[in-house]
Amino acid sequence: MKYFYSSFIITALGLVLAYFLGGFSAVYICFLLCVLEISLSFDNAVVNAKVLNQMSELWQRRFIVFGIPVAVFGMRFLFPLLIVAIAAKIGLFDTFFLALKDPDRYREILSEAKEEIYIFGGGFLLMVFLNFFFDKERNIFWLGFLENNALVQNLNKIQGISVLIAVIFGGILYAKTQNLTYLVIYFSAILAFVSVSSFDKFFSKGAVKNGIAGFLYLEMLDASFSFDGVIGAFALSENIFIIMIGLGSGAMFVRSMTIYLVKKGTLGELIYLEHGAHYAILALAIVMFLKIYYEIGEIITGTISFILIALAFFASLNYNRKNGIFNDKAEK
Repeated sequence: MKYFYSSFIITALGLVLAYFLGGFSAVYICFLLCVLEISLSFDNAVVNAKVLNQMSELWQRRFIVFGIPVAVFGMRFLFPLLIVAIAAKIGLFDTFFLALKDPDRYREILSEAKEEIYIFGGGFLLMVFLNFFFDKERNIFWLGFLENNALVQNLNKIQGISVLIAVIFGGILYAKTQNLTYLVIYFSAILAFVSVSSFDKFFSKGAVKNGIAGFLYLEMLDASFSFDGVIGAFALSENIFIIMIGLGSGAMFVRSMTIYLVKKGTLGELIYLEHGAHYAILALAIVMFLKIYYEIGEIITGTISFILIALAFFASLNYNRKNGIFNDKAEK
């Protein structure tokens, strides 16, 4: 529980501020937004823990100290303002006052840019999944018939298979949409992932990831997960401060879950949890691409992620029971 103290404290302060901004209704909306953020980002916590576990203690602390302001203020407040400023071709301060004085117009502009946002997020998350699925060093398979069949083994022999598949998907995306802007944004996401990953591999030493590259990767991953919540939040409130408090509180709990998973070694004990998180990431990427054509509620997205991670969780427990892992620990 100690890993969640800071999250509870900051959330409580945020709810007090929300009360002064809009009374009990604002407090309730913040609570709903917090739950929304957690439900959409639990798989983010699992993947973050995997990366953070390979970083030095110094960068683990920096992820908490510097990562929280970036996650709360940067992605849940500044990022939407920046998107609207670019889309409306107005200054950042003008956008801020637009959000305060004319929230309907602000939401309208943000909604007009949501397809491009979803494509970038979907492209980045697709690469996260493909990089995991075609990891040659991975020797633990949850769904062996899918993850370790002859086709996958042969594909894994191709250098850069993840990027190749992403490029093919990009071609399909363009054929379906005939939108060059979508294609440029999609490949920008692929390039961003490859750049950060290449930087990480080049500067990492042994099993310890490069701190700067790891930090950037985690922040970009957090950004990709936050797109759904930031846009969906306007269905509950048009007040940018209420949205920041609600989503920011949820982001705090996701960070706390990440630290908990790292410190408790949960990923080592529940060996399929990482698999479930990455399948949830794939599901989220697919949903983002589908949102170009269809309206899909965040509740559906969050439920899919929860189900996949829950299945992986119980599969891990079943594996431990069959192999007597918990019994061995008890005897020791």
